[in-house]
Amino acid sequence: MNSQTILPVILCGGSGTRLWPLSRKSFPKQYLSINSSRNRTLLQKTHERIMDLKNISEPIIICNEEHRFIVAEQMREIKVQPNKILLEPFGRNTCPAITLATLKAVEDNNDPIILVLSSDHHIKNSNKFVEAIKVGIEYAAKGRIVTFGVIPDYPATGYGYIKSQKSIKKGIVEGLNIEKFIEKPNSKKAFELFSDPHYSWNSGIFMFRASTFLNEIKSLSPMLLDNCKKSINKDLFDLNFQRFNEEVFKNIPNISFDVAIMEKTKLGTVVPLDAGWSDIGNWNSVWKVSEKDLNSNYTKGNIYLNDSKNCYVESENKLIYGLGLTDLIIVQANDATLIINQSKAENVKKIVEELSKNKIPEGENHKKIYRPWGNYISIAEDNKWKIKLILVNPGQSLSLQKHLHRSEHWVVVNGSAKVEIDNNTYFLKENESSYIPVGSVHRLSNPGEIPLKLVEVQSGSYLEEDDIIRLKDDYGRI
Repeated sequence: MNSQTILPVILCGGSGTRLWPLSRKSFPKQYLSINSSRNRTLLQKTHERIMDLKNISEPIIICNEEHRFIVAEQMREIKVQPNKILLEPFGRNTCPAITLATLKAVEDNNDPIILVLSSDHHIKNSNKFVEAIKVGIEYAAKGRIVTFGVIPDYPATGYGYIKSQKSIKKGIVEGLNIEKFIEKPNSKKAFELFSDPHYSWNSGIFMFRASTFLNEIKSLSPMLLDNCKKSINKDLFDLNFQRFNEEVFKNIPNISFDVAIMEKTKLGTVVPLDAGWSDIGNWNSVWKVSEKDLNSNYTKGNIYLNDSKNCYVESENKLIYGLGLTDLIIVQANDATLIINQSKAENVKKIVEELSKNKIPEGENHKKIYRPWGNYISIAEDNKWKIKLILVNPGQSLSLQKHLHRSEHWVVVNGSAKVEIDNNTYFLKENESSYIPVGSVHRLSNPGEIPLKLVEVQSGSYLEEDDIIRLKDDYGRI
C-alpha cells in the first residue's frame, strides 16, 4: 500500500427504522436492494461506484456484530474481499468508528488517503460523484480534511448545512474553506440557506490522509483516541472479523465526526457535490429518487394501480390492487404492512418505537434470519412447535450442535443434504427426511452445487435460538 493508496472505509451501522417494514434492526436498509435495476443492495452499490478510482484498495467495513455475516456474504456476491470487517459491540456514532478504522489502516506503517462512505446513500450520477472524489483526493493529499457538500435542490429541513467562505459556483468542482456548520434548520431558516450559494447539505462523506486525521484527533479529542487504541485487541481477531474490547469500548464517547472534528478543525475543506445524492432517509425520499410512471407512481412486485397518483407501492410476494389512491406509501413485507400518507413518512420511526415498546417482534426482527451458511424463515409456530424453511448454500454447514429442550424433523424439498446424528452419517435427497431426538449431537451440510432447501419441524418445551450448544463451528461462533 503506497502513500497515494485510496482506502475506502464504509460505515454500516444504524437500524434504518424509517424504512420499516423492509428495514429492521435485524436487517437494516443498507443491506436491502432499493431502487436497483440490477438487484444490488445499497452497500454493494456504495462499493461499486468507486471501483474505477485509481489506486483504490479493498475496503474496511464497520458494522454491528449481528450483521457480520450479512456483510461478508454481500461482499462475496460482488467478488470483493474486504481488507477488514470491524465489529462494533454497540453503536458509538461516526467519530469512534472512523478512528478505529484509521488506526487499523496504519498498523502496517502505511499512510493511505481514507475515503469515508456511508453504506445507505443513493447517488444518481456516479460519474459526477467520482469527479468530486478525485478533486477531494487532491486536497486530502495536501493535508486537508475534506467533506462533500451536496448542492441543495430544495430547502430541506432533514439535513445539516455547511457554509463555505466562498460562494459555490454550479458546474465548478473545487475545494472551498469551511466557515461553519449549521444543524438541521426549521422551514424558515432552511429557505434562507437554500437561497444562499454559500450553503450546501452535509453529506457525511469525508476524505483525509490517515496521519492528518490522527494528528488532529490527538489534539482535539485525545481521550477518544486513547480509548480507541486500548479497545483494539489482536486476540479478538478471527476469520476476517476484528472485534473490540467491550469494557473499554463503553468508555469511548458517543460523538459524531462532525462535532468532534469538522466543527473544530482549521483544516476543513468542502468540495461541492452535484450528483443526485440522497441519504434514503424515509419512504418519501425513496419515492423521490425512484423512476415513476406518468401518474408519478412507483411500483415494485405484483402491483396493479388504477386511477391513482403520487404513490409508492411495494410488495415482497403478495398481490396489491389499488383504486383511487393518492399520495400514499404502501409497503408489504412477508409479515407486516405499512400504509401511510406521503407527508407522514418521517413518523415511521415513531411507529417502530411504539411496536418495540409494546414488545411486538415485527418491529425489530424479520421472519427471514440470515446466517453465515444461508438463512431460515419462520413459517408458523405455537408454544410447543415451530416450522422453519431452511436454505443452506452449496458447500456450507451448520455447526455441530445439540439441543436440550427440542427435537427436530428435517424434510428435504430441494437439493441434497448430508446429515450427521450421533456419529452416524446419512445422505438425503428430495422428499426424504430425518429425525433428531432431544440431546442428539447433529450437523446439517449441503454437499451439492445448488442451494439445499428443507423444512424443519421443531417440537419441545423451549424453542428459542439460545437452546443451541455448539461443539464445532466453521464460522468461529463457539
